[in-house]
Order: sequence, then structure tokens, then C-alpha cells
Amino acid sequence: MTASPPQVFAIDLGTSGLKAALVAADGTVTGWAERPVPLRVLPGAEQDPLAWWTALGQVAADLGRDHPEQMRAVEAVCASTQGEGTIAVDATGEPLTACISWLDMRGAPHLRRQFGGFPAYQGMSVRRIARWLRLTGGMPSPTGKDPAAHMLFVRDTLPQVYARTATFLNVLDWINLRLTGRTVATVDSILTSWVTDNRRPGDIRYSPALVADSGVDADKLPPIVACTEVIGTLTPAAAAHLGLPTTVRVVAGAIDNTAAAIGAGTTGDRQPHLYVGTSSWIAAHVPRKKTDVAAGIASVPCAIGDRYLMTALQATAGANLTWLRDKIVEYDDPLLSAGHLSRDEGTIFDAFDTIIPTVPPGANGVLYTPWLYGERAPVDDANLRAGFFNISLDTNRSDLLRAVFEGVAFNTRWLLGAVNRFLGAPVTSMAITGGGALSDSWCQIFADVLGVEIRRDAQPLAVNARGAGWIGAVGTGWLTFADIPGLMRTDRLFTPDPAHRAGYDEIFDVYRTLHQRLTPVYRRLNRH
Repeated sequence: MTASPPQVFAIDLGTSGLKAALVAADGTVTGWAERPVPLRVLPGAEQDPLAWWTALGQVAADLGRDHPEQMRAVEAVCASTQGEGTIAVDATGEPLTACISWLDMRGAPHLRRQFGGFPAYQGMSVRRIARWLRLTGGMPSPTGKDPAAHMLFVRDTLPQVYARTATFLNVLDWINLRLTGRTVATVDSILTSWVTDNRRPGDIRYSPALVADSGVDADKLPPIVACTEVIGTLTPAAAAHLGLPTTVRVVAGAIDNTAAAIGAGTTGDRQPHLYVGTSSWIAAHVPRKKTDVAAGIASVPCAIGDRYLMTALQATAGANLTWLRDKIVEYDDPLLSAGHLSRDEGTIFDAFDTIIPTVPPGANGVLYTPWLYGERAPVDDANLRAGFFNISLDTNRSDLLRAVFEGVAFNTRWLLGAVNRFLGAPVTSMAITGGGALSDSWCQIFADVLGVEIRRDAQPLAVNARGAGWIGAVGTGWLTFADIPGLMRTDRLFTPDPAHRAGYDEIFDVYRTLHQRLTPVYRRLNRH
């Protein structure tokens, strides 16, 4: 019996749960364990970092029990986590606050007070916005959902906590602190503090001007490292918690969007992938820093040291299916036994895939706009809302379901137009990953609506963990990022059906018209 090849213990910490997997350098994912983590909502949105740590110990125990040989072969730990969370820690590394989640908007008024001025855009000085765009590639979210606002919220409403804060850490940074005892931020985890000069991808550093303007003491910001840097070895306490030796190295890792771009195998220039989960995005590595302000697309620091990652985010994708299943079906509906989208994607997509093919392309005339939570790109408009159009007495629920799948694809086609302009050439082939890729029907709809070849990830649910594993493998010298596309496994190609092109082109024109006509209506209905 041959020994297991060296393994990376890959952590994937999302908002709903903590997962861990054992990943070999060739991308083989052995073992998978998961625990839910609670989210406290109202008045803000918070998570307990210690609950993450407890869950991490539990999944490590599961993997040790179920895959002892691979656990013995672990030589590195690397994490992928949700981004835009903020934890204040004291001088000993203990959390002084819960993690203020990326969903938390309590910092918005503090952001406007700190960065206001005339003339202003969305409450912030145009002069400051111009400097952010020039140096960082982006700007703080006016919603207050990122660390730039979270830190100001702590400063202004919890002054005693702020005084005791040694460092503000993002989610990834806190996990790394617990693993190694070292306080660092990665080039991507620090991005949404909006205090870095990102003009040289291999030399991401703090901008003294942005730090001085941020309202946060400079000494409360952690040192910045590359995603592939080995930041230490496991502390004795962390090693005991995970059941691993203290000799195991810890690679800094990345936030989820960054890790997914590696896990999707799209490490070459302008190789896009489409991630379809609760939200969705198109992302691709590019050689230069660039921002399309109108479309809300930017290229930002990433795991590949001499590259940037272009990300174009769609606010809700699979969330539309969860809404349909949880809010529209009746109590005795067979879909209710098919599992929850975020917990058992395979089962629920099997159920959807029995229905979708029974409805012709175009959903018998029904059109759906998937803006349940506003939109981010190619328009940034929090007022937009979802809707079904052209319903008649003949419309049935199967029509509505296909219309939802197609509506998300039409929105992605709209997004792809902006991506093509950003990349300078039309995309002809795209990898698809995330839970939505489990649906054969949806993959084919994406191919037909977008008019591009869709290459499905053979293990789409493992994309973040595999990305963390590959970042860990690069950090430890087992392979290079250039090796990764050749290791990626695709289980099926979906090619556009020419018979559906003309019909989808016409519907897409109507889709764009609906946005133009309804934007002022939604502004009236939903202004706050």
C-alpha cells in the first residue's frame, strides 16, 4: 500500500458554515467535513469567532477519524474565508468584539461623517473617491458593509473597546492568528479597509495618506503579507486543536473570491470563471490594475503575486431559487423534501432538473428579473427588485421556475457584456463552479443565453477548499500557479444550441428594456 501524497488541510469558512478538506497538490480532494456556524442578525449582523474555532476542531476530528492516512500526510494548513468581516482583538490576540459581518450596515452613517465633503457622491467626498480609485482600485461601500465602516463603528460607539484594540482583523486574519500566533493581513483581506496602495501588484503596501484619512490609528492595522507566504507553523494549542503536528506550516491563504479563482483552475490571464452560489460572479486574472466605475467592476490584489483579479459581482443568483422554494411552494410540495439549497445542493438541483426540461426555452413567455437584493454590477442600484412579467392564465409553476433560471442567466449575460469590455475581447469559453453548477439544466441555459461554451467543474462544491489547497501547495513550493490549469478536472462541456439563439437574443433585449423602464419605478417604491 502506497503512502498518501502530501496534503494541505484546507479550511473553507463561509457565513453559514465551516468546512475543511484534505487537498493534494494535484487538486484531489479527499475527505470533507462541515459544521454550521450561527449568524446573529439585528440590530447588526455578527458571528462569534470562537464558534468558528470550535467548529474547526470538530471538522478536524471528523477528518482524522474518517481519513487518518491523509491526515498523517498533512504538511500545510491554508484557509479560504468569507471577506469583509471585522474583529477587534487585544494585545494577547483575544477578540474584544464579535465579528462584524459583511452583512452589517451599522457603520454607514459613521462612514459618511468620516468621509463626507463637497461635492459628494453617495455621501462621500468626490475628492476622496478619486484618490481611492487611483490608489486602491475601488472605494468603501456606502452601505457600510466593509471593514472601513466597521472600524469606525467600533471607534465611535464602543470607545472603550477601541482604546483596548491592538489590531483590527478580517476573518482570514483572525483564523491565521489562532493558527500561528502571528498577526498579519493578506493583500486581499486588507483590500476593503481601503487604506492600501495597490498600484504595484508585487508590492501592496499601506498608503500613508489613506491611513491618515481613515480615522483609524495606523498601529491598529496589521502587517501585510502575500497570500502564498508561509506565516509560521501551528502553535502547540492549534496543533492540539486540529490533531496535527506543530511542524505543520501555515500558508496565509485568501478570501473566498480570490480562492475560488484559483480553485476554478483559471490562473492564466483573462481566463474567466462563473461562480454560481447564493450570489454569483464572473472573475478572471488580469495583468493590470483597472476600474470600470460605470459597471462597478475592478481588478484588485489577489493570490497570484504579479496579477490582479477582476471580479464582477451579481447580488443574487441561487438565492432566487431558495426564495422560490422557501416562499412560494405550498406546505405539501415535493420540493420541500428535496433539501435546502445551501445544505444539500445536489438533491434540490436533481428536483429542479426534472422540471426545467419540460418547459421550452423562453419559459412560455414568462420573464423574470432576479434583483431580490438590488444589484451590484453592471449597475450598482440597491433599489432594484425582482419580478415576474408576462404571466397569463396559462402560466404554471414550471414556467415560473424556468423563468427564474433564465432570468439569472440574462442578468449574467448583461454582466458579461461589461466583462468583455473590461477584458478587451469577447469571452468564448468559461468555467462554471459553485453549487449552481450542479444543475445540468442551468449549465445549458447559461451556455445558450450567454452564447459561450460552459466547462463544468467536476467538484463545484469544493472550489474554495481546492483553491485554498492549491494556494497552500504553491506557498510550500509543491507547484506553481502556471501548473494549475493542467490539473483542473472538467466533467462536462455545455455548448450553445444555435436553435435557441435568436429567441434568447430577443428576450434579452426585452430584459434590458425592463431595467430601463422600471428603474425610476423601483426608485420611487424603495427609496429609504
